[in-house]
Amino acid sequence: MKTPLGAQNVTLRFSTVGGTLTGRMESRVGSSDITDGTVDGDRWRWKASVKFPRCLTFEFSAKVSGDAISGTVKLGPLGNATFEGTKAW
Repeated sequence: MKTPLGAQNVTLRFSTVGGTLTGRMESRVGSSDITDGTVDGDRWRWKASVKFPRCLTFEFSAKVSGDAISGTVKLGPLGNATFEGTKAW
């Protein structure tokens, strides 16, 4: 993620069943379950919370294309960020 505080590395683990997206987000500040996840074709949306540097809920909106994912994330009062990644096997 390219945040106002600099680049942040995050690992996302996803599972999809129909239009439901679940999984886990892991970063240097901890891990969190993915909540409110939806899949609509190549458009995915979900939320994940962190407790450091303070309690925040991130709201992700992504486009998936093959093994690539990219999109935006609302960081609550910290503003917005973009992110991109690829599937790791």
